[in-house]
Amino acid sequence: MFTELNVFKIAYAMATHAGKRQALVSQNVANADTPGYHAKDIKPFKEVYAANARPGDMVASRASHLNGTAGIGMDWAVTESAAGADPNDNSVAIETEILKSVETKRQHDRAMAIYKSSMNILRASIQRS
Repeated sequence: MFTELNVFKIAYAMATHAGKRQALVSQNVANADTPGYHAKDIKPFKEVYAANARPGDMVASRASHLNGTAGIGMDWAVTESAAGADPNDNSVAIETEILKSVETKRQHDRAMAIYKSSMNILRASIQRS
């Protein structure tokens, strides 16, 4: 009946993306005073997910798998900002990083809400059958 539940894959990918972005934001804040450090970020989840050709494709979690693609198939390349405006060539702005952190937390909360709602619907459908 349920051969493939893409909503769980999307929620997982969104939560993973939020975790990766939060790690980069915290790294940026930690290096706010490091000379020559450039702020790092990744593409928004919407762009990354839209660029994924077929979100329902099989995924290889080990090199020994014969089919599928390596990883979860999303391009989460880390990008660095341009040269900093600071005298020490640092491009980290604490205010911007705080805003990114709040946005990332909301994204993670949204992913967890999607997962929770989907689980509730699945449980309700199983109980009635």
